[in-house]
Amino acid sequence: MIEIKHLSKTFHLKTGDVHAVQDVSLTIHDGEIYGIIGYSGGGKSTLVRCLNLLETPDEGTLEVGDSGVLTPRNGKIYRGSKAMTAKELNTMRRGIGMIFQHFNLLDRSTVFENIAYPLRYTGMKEKDIHHRVCELLDMVGLRDKIDVYPSQLSGGQKQRVAIARALANNPKVLLSDEATSALDPDATESILNLLQDLNRKLGLTIVLITHEMAVIKAVCGRLAVMENGRVVEEGSVYDVFAHPQAEITRRFVASSTPLSKIDRLMGGNDPLVRLKQGEKLVKLTFQKDCVGEHIISSATKQFGMDVNIVLANVDLLQGNPLGSMIVVLGGDADGIAKGMAYLAENHIQMEVLADGTH
Repeated sequence: MIEIKHLSKTFHLKTGDVHAVQDVSLTIHDGEIYGIIGYSGGGKSTLVRCLNLLETPDEGTLEVGDSGVLTPRNGKIYRGSKAMTAKELNTMRRGIGMIFQHFNLLDRSTVFENIAYPLRYTGMKEKDIHHRVCELLDMVGLRDKIDVYPSQLSGGQKQRVAIARALANNPKVLLSDEATSALDPDATESILNLLQDLNRKLGLTIVLITHEMAVIKAVCGRLAVMENGRVVEEGSVYDVFAHPQAEITRRFVASSTPLSKIDRLMGGNDPLVRLKQGEKLVKLTFQKDCVGEHIISSATKQFGMDVNIVLANVDLLQGNPLGSMIVVLGGDADGIAKGMAYLAENHIQMEVLADGTH
């Protein structure tokens, strides 16, 4: 388990202080894929560097696996009443793997040498290093690339090498800092599938830092949303998608579905969303307990309410469907009111985007 309590980190620059992480508290369970999302400058990368102590926090406490409670004091990390030595810090870091957006491979070294590099610092014998590297390459599907150089690999293959290197010392935690941001969609999907596979096979805890909600949606069970160094929202991926609370979260969720086109349609006064007197433009959200039910059909039949579908989408999150739809509701005012009440009674969340009665 990773336990973060009231963690803060400030950088003192010539231009002024930058409060990169402010009073962050999170619990990440063993064996889960946990997402941390935010825009550039939100503090997510600084937070992840505090997790493996590449950055020393200013305040708060941190516990990673069996590290014990770690407390920063005067630029040093204390475990209990004693400051940790450089050797102790390095030992702890070996239990935390990390992969980056730009792979950080050694260009003049072969795939074998890149993966063997961290193993040589542990004093492992050369025969055992060769066996371990081959084992890791099998794990990431690149055994045939053992003697090639990074320049001969695709972006997705480079990231697979970086993952193999990060796993060399059998870490229990893997930190992924924007690891798919430089990849094309097919390579991104391949890397995310690999991370899920490693999570299942190795029981690996993965903390995934990203600015892409589609990445969170694809693999994470829970997430935290960061803005200006603070966690502004946290919960299961399904609940956050179904009920985004913070404005930044609503923007992230909207950007990951086709329904984001509605802003352009409304801004351009497109005929699809141009309302007649009495009509309403409404966003409907169908959660797992009502997806697949004939609720819309029933509402139109019972109350004479017209429903014109403008945009629609269904996601499968953690095995559960989440549907959303933007519609124009028409008919007489009484029928629309009763129809909307009926939808609400059947657990359909509604947001009126525009009202033709005004």
